[in-house]
Amino acid sequence: MPVAGQRLRLEITDLAFGGEGVARVDDFVVFIPFTAPGDVVEAKLTEVKKSFGRAELVRLLKPSPERVEPKCPYFGECGGCQYQHLDYAAQLRWKHRQIGELFRRVGGFDPAVVQPVIPCPNPYHYRNRILVRSQWNKPARKLNLGFMRTDCGLVCDIESCAIAEPALNEAITQWRRNPPPKGGIKTVLRLEAPGWEVPEHSFFQNNFLLLPELVRAVKERLRSHGARHLVDAYCGVGFFSLEVADAVESFVGVELDVPAIRAARRNQESRGIRNGSYVAGDTDQVLPSLMSRWDPARTAVLLDPPRVGCRPPSLEVLRRTGPGQILYVSCHPATLARDLKILCADGRYRLETVLPLDMFPQTQHVECVADLRLAGPLPEPVASGEPDRGQTVLSPAPAIG
Repeated sequence: MPVAGQRLRLEITDLAFGGEGVARVDDFVVFIPFTAPGDVVEAKLTEVKKSFGRAELVRLLKPSPERVEPKCPYFGECGGCQYQHLDYAAQLRWKHRQIGELFRRVGGFDPAVVQPVIPCPNPYHYRNRILVRSQWNKPARKLNLGFMRTDCGLVCDIESCAIAEPALNEAITQWRRNPPPKGGIKTVLRLEAPGWEVPEHSFFQNNFLLLPELVRAVKERLRSHGARHLVDAYCGVGFFSLEVADAVESFVGVELDVPAIRAARRNQESRGIRNGSYVAGDTDQVLPSLMSRWDPARTAVLLDPPRVGCRPPSLEVLRRTGPGQILYVSCHPATLARDLKILCADGRYRLETVLPLDMFPQTQHVECVADLRLAGPLPEPVASGEPDRGQTVLSPAPAIG
């Protein structure tokens, strides 16, 4: 049994979801950040559990054919990126494999349902929003300005970000010239979304370059089902419902963020779109009334929740009301697979396809569009006082990430 502090010569054979390379010593699994499948490394064990451990890379003995030189001088110290040492084509292949494995392990789905990952047109300089922090560095007697480190709670002092859009790097320069007065301050640097009104604290996709492909994917799946009505849950500033408004007769969006709903209405007005409306409210509470507006068989529901996924009440409403199609957009494949398993339980829904889009190159994250179709009736409740042994338990969504 390996022990903490031990140094091992290891061959990396896999890449776990989250970005860590995977090696094995007999049945003992070792996770090592910033390694690539095919690497042979010397690693030092930092944590040892019963069946797995974590280690830090000490020395690269033999590089993988998939390994490349990172473009960012802070890679490995800054915690923003996990994959800059991997060739971009390899990143796409490994993300595809990771998503398929998560869907098999978490959701019980056939990995073949996951399509190849759509690449970003530019795998660097794509991000339009970043969160930077200030922190007093007591030993150096200076203010560190940048991102959280990967190995601790300290801030990595940075002058630029390789995945941020060029205009944001100019903003970083200006921010550093006029720094916050003290440590512990978070600052959001954000580019305006062309043609969209987005309040300061409201959500908008972080990658403008791949937005056309994301819209195309959603609209294509929506039209393939032929739904006449759309419920856009967690609608934000109305991005999806306004982009696909021409594919349905009518739509309604719901969002808890009141400034975002006001912006959605103004975005709708500026586009002259007349076949929909927006409602401010909690999706869990408002969804039942929205689902009663139209024939469920002719209604599609689009879900784009936070990365923790949907809460059980909304999933329960969808299973009970049975819209003909559910399109689920998620940046966290694990919570997506978990929620799809609940929706598909007892054959209620069928998972048609999952289309991943690499909205976050160089990082562990990936956006997915899942298409569910109504497949069967809702099982009858158990008549006796005995519990239903096959019933899916709807537990609160864990706070992942």
